[in-house]
Parts: sequence; structure tokens; C-alpha cells
Amino acid sequence: MSEIFTVTSATSLAAVATLGLVAYLGAKALLPKNAKWQDRATFIWLAFDAMIHFSFEGSFLALSTFGRQVNTSVGPFAEMWKEYARADYRWGFADETVVSLELLTVLGAGPLCCYILKQLVSDDPARHYWIVVLSTAELYGGWMTFCPEWLTGSPNLNTSNPLYFWVYLLFMNVIWVVIPLWLMVDSYGRIASSIRAAQANARAKKI
Repeated sequence: MSEIFTVTSATSLAAVATLGLVAYLGAKALLPKNAKWQDRATFIWLAFDAMIHFSFEGSFLALSTFGRQVNTSVGPFAEMWKEYARADYRWGFADETVVSLELLTVLGAGPLCCYILKQLVSDDPARHYWIVVLSTAELYGGWMTFCPEWLTGSPNLNTSNPLYFWVYLLFMNVIWVVIPLWLMVDSYGRIASSIRAAQANARAKKI
């Protein structure tokens, strides 16, 4: 395992954990103490999501556009992505589909996360519509990242060791499925209950 779990992998995972801590501290600082746990969890996720999109995935775009690719680049972010590319080779040679999806993620999902965070702080209920939009986009991005690979027999995925499979491929991608699904269910419930309450009030006024 010592040959697999390198300084780069340890540093990368520590950086991910640090972003999670920053997101948690941001929720404590910016949300009222009586905020619902769902809103607090949503804030933490969206702040973490935005930082991942802008820093990690933003660096991938910088290393993978205009003829560049991770495999021939140098620097700390390049080393981090070379480490991930050991699990999914596509990230090393700037696969066109991956880069296209990351363009949408960094330039679209990242700013949308920040907009929803602003709505959360001001307790704007309109955030639930945008949460559904964002979550749908995240799920679609994950599907289009992996479905073409599965359909071709996963030639670029390396599941030969636990770190690559359980951490890089499974955990680091499944959380972008489970949490967006939860957010969609939560926001649907709040939107639906608000509309039903408004309809009930309208019917009561007619009586």
C-alpha cells in the first residue's frame, strides 16, 4: 500500500478535507444559529462544491485546454491530477468529453453554487428552484462522465487497488450523486408544500 498511497495522494485528500472544514466554518459564521439543519447541511455542501469546482476542477481546465494536458504539465495541481488519472486515465490526456463537462461545471455550476449560497444567507425561498436546477446538472454531469465509459467496457478506469476504486472512483463521485438527490428531494418537498399551502389559503378565501 505504501507504493499506492503517496505524498501526493495524502496531500490531495487533506486539501479536500480542508475545503470541507472551511465550508463548515462558513456555515457557522454566515447562517443564523436557529437555521434548520437541512439549510446548514445545504450551505456546507454548496460551499464545498463551489470550492471544488473553482480550485480543483478549475485547475484541471487550466491544464487541459488549448493543447495542454495533465500528463505533460508540471506543478502541484498537475501532480494532483496525475494522481487521479491513475484511476481514470481520461483526466491525464484531456479527453474531450471530460473537458467539455468540466467547462460547464466550472463556469456554470460553480457560480450557481455561490448564487444559492447568497440566497441561503438571506433566506430566500427561491433558492429551492435553483437547487433543483443545480442538482440536475450535477447528476447529468456525473452520468455523462461515466456512462460512455461503461458502454465501452471501461477501458480507462483502473480498479486494481482499493485507493483508486473506493476513494478516487467511488467515494469522490458517488457523493455528487447521493447529495444532489437528497437536495432535490428536500427542495421538492418545500416547493410542493408551499404551493399546496397557497392553494389551501386561496380556497379558504373563496369560502
